[in-house]
Amino acid sequence: MPAGPPARYTVSDVMTHTAVAIGENAPYKEIVALMDQWKVSALPVLAGEGRVVGVVSEADLLVKEAFRDAEPRPGQFAAAAKAGAVRAGELMSSPAVTVRADATLAEAARIMAQRRLKRLPVVDEIGLLEGVCSRSDLLKVFLREDAEIAAEIRRTVLASNALTGLTVTVDEGVATVRGGLADRSLVPLIARAVRAVEGVVDVHVDFGAHESAV
Repeated sequence: MPAGPPARYTVSDVMTHTAVAIGENAPYKEIVALMDQWKVSALPVLAGEGRVVGVVSEADLLVKEAFRDAEPRPGQFAAAAKAGAVRAGELMSSPAVTVRADATLAEAARIMAQRRLKRLPVVDEIGLLEGVCSRSDLLKVFLREDAEIAAEIRRTVLASNALTGLTVTVDEGVATVRGGLADRSLVPLIARAVRAVEGVVDVHVDFGAHESAV
């Protein structure tokens, strides 16, 4: 059986620790200027000693332009109300969608996908801002060296006595596991464990004469 789960990267391993944020009283033009200066699409809004209370995104800011020459239709009144907003506290989406620093990359990716977000404020256990995690941050694990990925697979997946006949190579993130395996029922378990290693793009198995992607 696989020796155990591989070490998991968390959001704290990839996030940007120096996060640009604004207060609730930040004016509209200052928010636009900060987004342009730092090339970001959203800014966390902080209250008190750094608690994240909302997020102002480009979409929140563009409402002003969208309703400049048009009357809101039924169903658009809540959005149109932001057209007259001039401060972060009025513009922001609240409560903020955040992620904990100890969350796995998979958890952060699911939140971004489900909520259609590009960036997530990273908070501690009481909601204080620790950093920001973006889509590009989550992709950093795919920059791991092939040799590093292979070493982790050997250490965490193939270390079991039952799998001593197996070897692994990694090329451009694609892991290929080879060798003799008496119990073929282990194939899906091995493939799943290898795929769980951060940075693995795909998994191939070659146990005897048979080779396939799993």
